[in-house]
Amino acid sequence: MFHFQKSSGHSSDNAMFYVNCGIYATELAHIQSKEILTAPKEVECHFRARIEEIVKSVPARFSITSATNINDVREILYHGLEEVHHFYKTMTSVRSIVDYYTSSPFLHLGEESFHLLLQVNDLTAATQYLKALQKKHGTEQRWTIFEKKYHAIFKQYGVDIDYILKEK
Repeated sequence: MFHFQKSSGHSSDNAMFYVNCGIYATELAHIQSKEILTAPKEVECHFRARIEEIVKSVPARFSITSATNINDVREILYHGLEEVHHFYKTMTSVRSIVDYYTSSPFLHLGEESFHLLLQVNDLTAATQYLKALQKKHGTEQRWTIFEKKYHAIFKQYGVDIDYILKEK
């Protein structure tokens, strides 16, 4: 889905907006024990990104003034939306969404990603993701909160997280 969000800098003489992109995955909603939505809003999507995160040549925020060449904006926006559409075609499964978030590694969807990876018995990917998250976020004060949640998830699948975290 695409969502056009008005910028806080928007005014009567300067129309400013962002383009948010999203993919909703019923399988992840199920893992989250949430109601399956038939018409989710962008904020309820499991994959969420601004257009410029997917298409580097697109501005973070669009701005239209009386001096703006509307055809240029139209062309940039059309190209960006087309590129996101191609990107969406690579997101062929819930695993594609999980792989996207585990590759960076993002904390977003961490719990759901671990559930999915451990359900399909991909301990290698779960271990790599856990170690990458610890390396990236392990010194942050909030890490203990996430680590407790991850301990519970791994325990649910019979995996000793302490052993994994101590391995180099």
